[in-house]
Amino acid sequence: MTSLSKKITIHRYPPTTNKSLQAWNAGDEYILHKLNNIKLTGKNVSIFNDRFGFLSCHLYSLDPSIVVHRKSQEKSIKMNLENNQLQTDTVPFPTLFSESSILSDISLLQIPKSLDLFRFFLHNVSQSLSDDGMVICAFMTKYFTPAMLEIAEEYFEEIEQSLARKKSRILILKKKKSLTEDSFINSVPFSFNDGEPEKIKQYPGVFSSGNIDYATQFLIDTLRLTDDDKTVLDLGSGNGVIARSVQISNPGAELHLMDDSILAVESSKLNVEKHNSHFHWSDSLKDLPKTGFEMIISNPPFHFGHETNIEVSLRLFKEVAEVLNTGGRFVCVANQHLNYKVHLDKLFSSVNILAQNKKFIIYEAS
Repeated sequence: MTSLSKKITIHRYPPTTNKSLQAWNAGDEYILHKLNNIKLTGKNVSIFNDRFGFLSCHLYSLDPSIVVHRKSQEKSIKMNLENNQLQTDTVPFPTLFSESSILSDISLLQIPKSLDLFRFFLHNVSQSLSDDGMVICAFMTKYFTPAMLEIAEEYFEEIEQSLARKKSRILILKKKKSLTEDSFINSVPFSFNDGEPEKIKQYPGVFSSGNIDYATQFLIDTLRLTDDDKTVLDLGSGNGVIARSVQISNPGAELHLMDDSILAVESSKLNVEKHNSHFHWSDSLKDLPKTGFEMIISNPPFHFGHETNIEVSLRLFKEVAEVLNTGGRFVCVANQHLNYKVHLDKLFSSVNILAQNKKFIIYEAS
């Protein structure tokens, strides 16, 4: 639990035992400091990339449009609004794929680690920004790169960078430029088990941009399905490349894909055939209508922006143990140093190593 003032208290969701991980940073505080000098009466405000709801709670009285791209983000913001006795029933939570007829006068944005995602954010921001509107972007000084300014210049005529405050800075963007019809969908050629290469497509901000990561390739090369694997879940599905490999090797399987990121879910829809496939935008297996699987496959997440945190993966492992059918299998790939076997042994009756190399290891639990 962390608190900035007596009025507003912000918790992290999911909760963490790592006391060094806070629910906001100095960049969020800098944005509020800047807004103190801006007349906000009658202004339409939109908020992007507010991970835990710090800005959403502090600016609640302005009725901001809170744009979310992760289900855990939406849950976290709702939780913190409710914890501070703020109503959530009328709060809009559009996504990056939502259309809105309401123009924002001020848009607030925490710059993400992925600069491709930053560009996608700015594209969405400028679409919904009034002609004389402004964007206030925050970032921690240690993560600054000149590319941030270059991307901002693609969308705005005026870019003002602030002085540092508590090791953070803000960018003030004004005079938006005319938008071009750029496509933000990238594609990577990939061959499945010596078959014809397919183009795996994905939106910015989805794990392993520009290539299929080596851990996922290792998992796909190792994975073997049987005729008994009739219902399969790709957990943390990303762009859907693992699910697509299952679809090719076992066309009759009922496929479920789940990811916390709506960018990942929308990417997977570009790569996986819709027939007999179900796409779930969620951060918890408890949200899924389906409650039993013969096989669950995962390259589980442990990087979240600039954070490294395996607690999310460990929570998902517990949920997997609850929904896996008797005799079912959970197959996951991980970095060797994470030592997931210690945790899996506590949840499953059998945990074996299917394959490993110098960097990665594949576990099969049942």
